[in-house]
Order: sequence, then structure tokens, then C-alpha cells
Amino acid sequence: MSTDSEIIQRSLDQPAAFAELFDRHARSVNAFATYRVGRAAAEDILSETFLTAFRRRADFDLAAESSAPWLLGIAARLIRRHRAVEARHWRSFVASMGSEEISSAGGVDEALARVDAEREVAALRMRIAALGPKDRETLLLYAWHGLSYDEVAEALGVPVGTVRSRLHRVRRRLDPDRRIEAFEKKQQKGESVGRV
Repeated sequence: MSTDSEIIQRSLDQPAAFAELFDRHARSVNAFATYRVGRAAAEDILSETFLTAFRRRADFDLAAESSAPWLLGIAARLIRRHRAVEARHWRSFVASMGSEEISSAGGVDEALARVDAEREVAALRMRIAALGPKDRETLLLYAWHGLSYDEVAEALGVPVGTVRSRLHRVRRRLDPDRRIEAFEKKQQKGESVGRV
């Protein structure tokens, strides 16, 4: 199986080989774009990302085995051009949370638990929507796409320290009561989750 850098290098002489890169990473780039700007604009972002990557394939750092950070970086820059669409997407996403109906078929306790959970999710979504575009983008690359700090830095064209400080700031804003921190400490100590 070829690495991404081998595929890109081969595509310099055989342009059709670049299709392998699309097959490998189109789903990831499309998912990232869909989450950021909505389905309709995501299709344009996906096409533009691979068109840009194809045109700039000679500039790819062949020392890197994976092109995922490079492709997501291109997509992130293209998404910045669609800020108005992104803002509308987040507003409608938050607004749609209030329109869902709650069924009490599972009993009163289950219904109350669902209401509490939905409130938590709605609050979290509103806090994510309230993040600055750069912080939100960093969070999504790290948490949703599973990129490492180094890969996020490469994708966004910023130093690793910037990624660390953005994620620290995001953690403070999304988890003001430090519940995630307490949960992680319990797990590190080997305590079982759920005990009082």
C-alpha cells in the first residue's frame, strides 16, 4: 500500500494517480466541511480542496507520509471564505434544538433524564457556536477529526503552542466547572467512574 506522499509523487508524472488520494481522504474532508459550513457548501469545499491540492501537489512536503493535515489545512482556508454561510449554519443549528419534542413513553424518570441531557447538549452547542472561528476550527480538527496537536498546527499553519493555547481556552469555555478535568484525574488514578 502506497503512502500519500508516494501517491502525490507518482501523480506528478501520472496525474490520474491523484484519484487514489481523493478516494482515501474525500470522506474526511467532506465531513469536516459539512460540519463547518453545511452540506450544500461542503460539496464546493470538497471539490475546491482537491482541485487546489492537485494544482499544488508539487509543493507537498514529501517527507510527510499522510496528506490529511495538508488537505484539511486547504479545506480550512477555503472554509474561511464561507464565513457568512458558517454563521447561518450555527444559528440554525442552535435554533433547531428548541423545536424537538420529548416523549414520555419511557417513564417520568427517563423523560427527566432526557430533558437534562438535552439541556446539557443544547448548552454545549451554544458554547461551541459562541467560540471564535479559530478556536472552533482548532477544536473540530482536534476532537472531531482526531488530529494530533502537531497535525492541527500543520493544517492551520500555526505553531504548536498556538494550538495548545487555543485548546486550553476552549476547555475553559466549554467546561467552566472543570468536570472534564475531574473525570480525567479520576481515570488516571484508576478510580471507577460513577462512584460517589
